[in-house]
Amino acid sequence: MNSSVKFVNKTNTMVLKDILAISGEPGLFKFIAQGKNAMIVEQLETKRRSSAFGSSKVSSLEEITVYTEKEDMPLGKIFDLIYEKHNGGPAVDFKSDPEKLKAWFSEVVPEYDKDKVYSSDIKKVAHWYNILQELNLLVKDEPEKEAGKPDSGKEGTKKPAGKKKEEAVAKKEPAAPKKPSKPKTK
Repeated sequence: MNSSVKFVNKTNTMVLKDILAISGEPGLFKFIAQGKNAMIVEQLETKRRSSAFGSSKVSSLEEITVYTEKEDMPLGKIFDLIYEKHNGGPAVDFKSDPEKLKAWFSEVVPEYDKDKVYSSDIKKVAHWYNILQELNLLVKDEPEKEAGKPDSGKEGTKKPAGKKKEEAVAKKEPAAPKKPSKPKTK
């Protein structure tokens, strides 16, 4: 079984869906809250909070894929491959020569589509990986297997967060019928 890279912060697990890229803005952002007209985000490097309005193109890193010859590869899988290649260390500098970046990326993902993936895309992947690596948000997740127990196939499943509330609502007794209201007198 292959191990994968987890994205963590000091107190809890950070998943790729909470890490955002905003067009026209440098770096990566963490989702904080949803406002009425905008999203509240925090830049990972500076910890500065700002608003991302509806006119901004906001993409979760979980949604981003890279074209390959066979099928699109999720960015998380690309990060896994980079992590393995560099043993958890930093990747190539994103400001490197485009030819050097392409050579590096073809070592990491040999089957990437060279016609559809541009050097600017490779720069972003290298930059994003280095940001996450510098902030220690990349931690190698070793598979947990107990000796003598077969794999149950439940790895990665979570209990729904709202389950207890739903059970409490289901067990709630029906409300008593309302008493007819007395007509108001003047």
